[in-house]
Amino acid sequence: MKIKFLGTRGYIDVKTRRHSRHTSTLIIFNGKKVMIDCGIDWSKKVWKIKPDAIVITHAHPDHAWGLKEGSPCPVYATKQSWQIMHHYNIKTDQRYIIKPYVPTNICGVIFEAFTQIHSIKAPAVGYKITAQKKSIYYSGDIVYIKERKKALRNIQLYIGDGATINRPMIRKKDDQLFGHTTIRTQLTWCQKENVPWAIITHCGTQLVAGGRKATDKIKAIAKQKGIKVITAYDGLTIEL
Repeated sequence: MKIKFLGTRGYIDVKTRRHSRHTSTLIIFNGKKVMIDCGIDWSKKVWKIKPDAIVITHAHPDHAWGLKEGSPCPVYATKQSWQIMHHYNIKTDQRYIIKPYVPTNICGVIFEAFTQIHSIKAPAVGYKITAQKKSIYYSGDIVYIKERKKALRNIQLYIGDGATINRPMIRKKDDQLFGHTTIRTQLTWCQKENVPWAIITHCGTQLVAGGRKATDKIKAIAKQKGIKVITAYDGLTIEL
C-alpha cells in the first residue's frame, strides 16, 4: 500500500509551497487509487488525479466541496454526509453509502468507518484502512474517536489532524463538543494503543507558519512518547 499526500493544508488562509492545497490523501494499491477527501480547491482539478474512487470523511468545505460540480468516479460517504451533499452534481450511480463499523471493500482495500467527534453540523468519521495485512488509521478532523481502542488496534500508522499542536481548539454547544484536539493528545492515543508511527496532516496555521520550529516541537513530543512522527507536506509519498 502506497500513501500519497496530495494536499496537507487545513481550512486556513496561510499557505506555503509545502502546504498549498487542502488536505487530500491518495491510497494506491494494486494499480488502483482511492482519494480521501476532495476540498474546494480541488474543484475540477480532481479529474487530473484520475482516482478510481473517492471516500469522504465529512462534508465541510475543505473536505467535500471539490465535488459540488461532479466526480470522475464513485464517491463513498456516510448517510449523514450525503444528506448535506445531496445537491452536488454527482450521478446517482456514483453515490455509495458507507456505514460506520461495517468493513467496505473499495478497489481491493478495506475501509471501516469509525464515528468521530468533530462537527455538529457535518458529522465526521475516520477510516481504518487495510490492504495485505497492513492497517492504518486516517483520522481526518477530530476531537476524539468513539471506539478508539478498536480503531487503533493492530495498526502500523496513524494519520492525524494537525490543526493545533498543544492548545485544544474545542468548544461546546448544547453539551456537544466540536472542533480539533491537539497533536499532543493524538500522539498520546498512539502511545496508549501501541501505534509506532504517526504522520500529521491537515496542518493548521501554527504548523504551516511555524515551519521547522513547529515540526521540531512535534518531534520532541513524539520522542517523549516513544513514537516516530513525520509532518506531511504536499507530494509526500510513503509505502507500507
